[in-house]
Amino acid sequence: MSELILITGGVRSGKSNYAQHLAKSFKRKVIYIATAEALDSDMKERIGQHKKSRDKSWVTIEEPIGVLGAVRKLSTDRRVMLLDCLTLFISNLILKGLSDKAVCSEVKSILKALKRKSEAVIIVTNEVGSGIVPDSKLGRRFRDLQGRVNQIVSGEADCVYLLISGIPVKIK
Repeated sequence: MSELILITGGVRSGKSNYAQHLAKSFKRKVIYIATAEALDSDMKERIGQHKKSRDKSWVTIEEPIGVLGAVRKLSTDRRVMLLDCLTLFISNLILKGLSDKAVCSEVKSILKALKRKSEAVIIVTNEVGSGIVPDSKLGRRFRDLQGRVNQIVSGEADCVYLLISGIPVKIK
């Protein structure tokens, strides 16, 4: 069974950089699963910056919705899988019309598949519960569901880091 590491924190707290640092430390082949979609110029720029920051030897799978299917297609070997980011993935599933129950079920299935297919799994997610209460029903649904999904993943995780201003704090 593989090691599961969850990296959480606020926006621009250094989560992705820290996840990449951890992935490199395993000195194994890295599969990077990217869930972002370039739906506007800002996201195109952010995605471009993320791509530049990745090790050139890593295999990148860009999959905003079908993460489970993509993971299941991979062979099993001694590698590290980095999923960046769970927050965008949850947003994509909500916008695709999935229910909260279906989203939670999908995340549980992905966790099982990732653990079967790798030596180590690193998942990046945003901590969304420390901010203001969203003023829209969809915003509140997203925040609440993201909190539940983060609890599911952190409950399964061997190790959880909270990134604060670029500093990792081990909380589990």
